[in-house]
Amino acid sequence: MQRMRRESNLQRRSLRIGALCFPAVFERSINTLFLTEMVRGLSLTLKYFFERKVTINYPFEKGPLSPRFRGEHALRRYPTGEERCIACKLCEAICPAQAITIEAEEREDGSRRTTRYDIDMTKCIYCGFCQEACPVDAIVEGPNFEFATETHEELLYDKEKLLENGDRWETEIAENLRSESLYR
Repeated sequence: MQRMRRESNLQRRSLRIGALCFPAVFERSINTLFLTEMVRGLSLTLKYFFERKVTINYPFEKGPLSPRFRGEHALRRYPTGEERCIACKLCEAICPAQAITIEAEEREDGSRRTTRYDIDMTKCIYCGFCQEACPVDAIVEGPNFEFATETHEELLYDKEKLLENGDRWETEIAENLRSESLYR
């Protein structure tokens, strides 16, 4: 009796499987024969071919940057040409990557000035804490993101390199700081 039940269950299963498989096999055969997937793919390609281009030709065209973009570091000067940095060392203290090294000395008038201001760009994580901590907006992260180098030593920025960056990008930096001042 059990044997008969088992055989009848097997027969029912094979019929069900056969009944379900035939339409699937037929549909797959039709799709293969008439290349329907290929036609659907080509129609999608043709649809996007005539739409407006989304990509840009990068080296020659550049996309917009946010005013809050954090790129290459720069030291700023006052309009008189004097360095803004007052050697308070807040940026060095707040840097989580310990990428900033500052040495200072006293001026004749009693104020401090930096004699050494180094940033190891390989350690920097571009968090922007140094810029936020600076009370006189001396150290900023500018709009430049294209500063690839061939050697490690070129990524060890000294005071002169940072001041050059500040002079080169001053107009963009000042504009970005003005637009960001509402949120600080």
